Amino acid sequence: MLSKNQIKFIRSLQQKKQRDLHKRFVVEGRRSVTELLESHSDYLDLLVVTTTYLDQNNVSKSVPFEITDEITFSKLTKSVTPQGILAVFKQPELHYSEQSFMLFLDGIQDPGNMGTIIRLADWFGVKQVVCSNDCVELFNPKVVQSSMGAVFRVPVVYHPLEDLLTKTSLPVYGALLEGESVYQQPLDFHGILVMGNEGNGISPAVLPYITKPVLIPRFGGGESLNVSTATGILLSEFRRNS
Repeated sequence: MLSKNQIKFIRSLQQKKQRDLHKRFVVEGRRSVTELLESHSDYLDLLVVTTTYLDQNNVSKSVPFEITDEITFSKLTKSVTPQGILAVFKQPELHYSEQSFMLFLDGIQDPGNMGTIIRLADWFGVKQVVCSNDCVELFNPKVVQSSMGAVFRVPVVYHPLEDLLTKTSLPVYGALLEGESVYQQPLDFHGILVMGNEGNGISPAVLPYITKPVLIPRFGGGESLNVSTATGILLSEFRRNS
């Protein structure tokens, strides 16, 4: 059974400063936890299941776990409908390494968008993602959940984008309203793609470094595209033309 210290520790990881201090983060839900256990069990710190979950699901005996009741479990999670399983994982150590194609994120604030973008980067084989320091935290529980394990597979670092853009010789693409249609220009999976903030787009500090503005043209209604949707469309176009 979970000890009081373990309960206190897990609850503390709801705060970013504690995640940063302990280099740990929480993953919730059967699908996310199972996927990470299958691919990165060496990062596992603590696995917790409820008695009900244990009655209804198979849990590998090769992985040690703690059992708790539903009332105690509800205190460990912010989920409205907890699934009865969570895990504490060590944060992977990720470092910047310039690649032939990279994704730069400028002020992404929504955890769901961030997690989906990291998942898209994983799908399309992006080997380096760089986030501005004002982006939402990578190990925010909602980011981790929506990334579906991609936080372990895609190197993501936080760094002032201008510092790296000043030094690079790669072409810099940016999603801008005044850009050239993505369907009317040759794209190569070579360069940097910059995606901006959900409401304000690419920041004034980063704009001067954009050498190839690109636009996803609108053919129907709607005011704008969600940034994660736009990222998926652009990455698909880069891959299609590579």
